[in-house]
Amino acid sequence: MPLRVIFLGTPEFAVPTLNELIACPDTDVVGVLCQPDRPAGRGNKMHVPPVKEVATKHSIPVLQPVKLAKDPEVVAKMRDLDPDLIVMVAFGQILKKEVLDLPRHGVMNLHGSLLPKLRGAAPINWSILNGDTVTGITTMFSDPGVDTGPMLLKAEVPLTDDMTSVELAQELSTVGAKLVIETIKKLIDGSLVSQVQDDSQHTYAPMLTKDMAVIDWRWDARTIHNRVRGLQPWPGTVATCKGSQVKIWKTKLHAEKQAASKPGTLFLDANRLLVACGESGDERLELIEMQPANKNRMQAQAWANGIHLKSGQEFFD
Repeated sequence: MPLRVIFLGTPEFAVPTLNELIACPDTDVVGVLCQPDRPAGRGNKMHVPPVKEVATKHSIPVLQPVKLAKDPEVVAKMRDLDPDLIVMVAFGQILKKEVLDLPRHGVMNLHGSLLPKLRGAAPINWSILNGDTVTGITTMFSDPGVDTGPMLLKAEVPLTDDMTSVELAQELSTVGAKLVIETIKKLIDGSLVSQVQDDSQHTYAPMLTKDMAVIDWRWDARTIHNRVRGLQPWPGTVATCKGSQVKIWKTKLHAEKQAASKPGTLFLDANRLLVACGESGDERLELIEMQPANKNRMQAQAWANGIHLKSGQEFFD
């Protein structure tokens, strides 16, 4: 008999795992929990979570508690589904003991880092912000703590210099979906071995905040480049030039040092737009793609031409 599984997840990141569970002959997805529909985008139209769209397509019952910890009716419905296992991927809520204890085999969580590194809400973003060259994904059994439960399986993913957090999330979601199925197969055949986390090795990946978006050009070029890559799609990275704020979507590192300049000074160099970075302003970061307020993304050169930018003009905070 296949394992009766309740799936907890909300965003696009969780969809590959749900699809794998639905397709897997060893699992029967008997219910899905996700965040409520919410208004989003232009016009504040109601947005249906991607996980709900998949579940509805496959006629799987969907529950959408505002806060599961304060919704005993939803917990009772979960109990009625008689799950063998709960699988959780980016659900966005902390589970209480009564839910953790509900399935026979516990709650299996997919976490976007190589635990115990980067516990917390935004591990994918922080792996890039920290300048890591390798990250990965971990299956684990959930406990009452925040990403502190026993680890099961891991898969490493290399990070390139130009990979964004959006691209990394897509890669990890695909790799992670396969890892969940592999973990379940080992659970079924009895070969799954858990490993207690070494708390002394843990690091933390806190939630992102809007005030992280503003660039300080006194930072070194690599730090700024990592911010641009790591804070996508939200809150992004922004700077102000000639009285208007502009969002910076893509940059490129340049290894060679240049003459010291005031940090934030812009230089038009042939077909390139460079900005001085670092405490002494002797580093250069190439700006590739920008987005002025209320306009579409565009090449940095087009942005510079549009505002009649001249070499020597500056960004400011």
